[in-house]
Amino acid sequence: MNRRAFAAAATGGITALGLRPGTRPWRLQQPPRVHTDRLLEMFAGLRQFGATTDGGVERLAYSDADLAGRAFVTERMRRAGLDVRVDTAGNLFGRRAGRRNDLPPILMGSHIDSVPDGGAYDGTVGSLGALEAAWTMSDARLVTDHPIDVVVFQNEEGGLFGSEALAGRLGADDLARTALSGFTLRDGITRIGGDPDRLAAARRAPGSLHAYLELHIEQGGILEAAGEDIGVVEGIVGIEQWDVTVTGVANHAGTTPMPQRRDALVAAARFVEAVNRIALTTRGRQVATVGQISAHPGAPNVVPGEVRMSLEIRDLDAAKIQSVFAAIRSEAEAIASASGTTVAFRDRELNIVPAPTNPDIRAAITAAARDLGLKNRLMPSGAGHDAQSLAPLCPIGMIFVPSVGGISHSPREFTKPEDVVNGANVLLRTALAVDRLALGR
Repeated sequence: MNRRAFAAAATGGITALGLRPGTRPWRLQQPPRVHTDRLLEMFAGLRQFGATTDGGVERLAYSDADLAGRAFVTERMRRAGLDVRVDTAGNLFGRRAGRRNDLPPILMGSHIDSVPDGGAYDGTVGSLGALEAAWTMSDARLVTDHPIDVVVFQNEEGGLFGSEALAGRLGADDLARTALSGFTLRDGITRIGGDPDRLAAARRAPGSLHAYLELHIEQGGILEAAGEDIGVVEGIVGIEQWDVTVTGVANHAGTTPMPQRRDALVAAARFVEAVNRIALTTRGRQVATVGQISAHPGAPNVVPGEVRMSLEIRDLDAAKIQSVFAAIRSEAEAIASASGTTVAFRDRELNIVPAPTNPDIRAAITAAARDLGLKNRLMPSGAGHDAQSLAPLCPIGMIFVPSVGGISHSPREFTKPEDVVNGANVLLRTALAVDRLALGR
């Protein structure tokens, strides 16, 4: 077959697939790589909105900086040929049509809002990485079967509010909450183009999304310390919290002999040590933390009669959280008995359930990293992400890239440009692979 005959046959095959001449299903060729300069230029451009003098970003949800950042991303979405819309919850979407628009879309993205005095990478890497991946598909004239939706979720840092709206868990009662920027959620959602009176319209039914993919900085130091490029996230940990109260007897510090004291703070100190020891020596990757503590009455010349503390346990396995808590509670009771105090636990009713990622998506991420020559490892996410909100709706997958020094939520937060690009390339290949997978829930 000569070159002209081959070209005619190829065009006929493309027409038979229902594609326009000049387009091609991606699986007929090696996937392209993202446009490095364009991705980094977008990153630098977005970074200016809310930039702080120490190199960080303060782009609080619903603030002027947030609005300007969303306008910047909207303009870039349109340049990429995406069909842009804002849902009633204020989430920003850019759609790239698929060959079969009756199929549920592949959703990929993150957020661009920050914490106060935050960093420039948290959320932004995933949002712009997803936009660049979709833009690269358009440049290469690749046609996926499923539509591709790039999303920027609103107010992730305040409580995953944008993605919770998609899961149907953002209700009218939440609208009175005040965001970090000082706006109520009702006013903030209106400000960014949503309609708080029609929140239910943003809700997605289970099965209405083919998959959700999220690229994110690790926010820890594991990848950098190991010299690895990509984290294949096996799941987002569950979180449970308790209020812990140790009760002793307040008494005069000068006149109460040491053997007669029922010092609540001494018992609490032993409790804190026990929490750390049990988390360290129990087999697994669980973490347990006492992050708040206060002694009462709080005078230098009074033996503390009461101590109030927090306890938080995180793990990928809900049963493991409970078993670690049982061990901590047992030791707490022994400490109380030995010190003449009592200990009480009150569940804070923060029940964030573990969100495992889809094994087929994990395999696709691993294969994408391997094909690009990138070192990778399977790892949990100890922080919360929008992906966990969507886990009840569709299969989820997450890709981590290294954070230098493991620093996040700080102006010193930094991910090397080559790692940002690596993550976007892995995301692109993963999305193309997921497009042809029949994913199980």
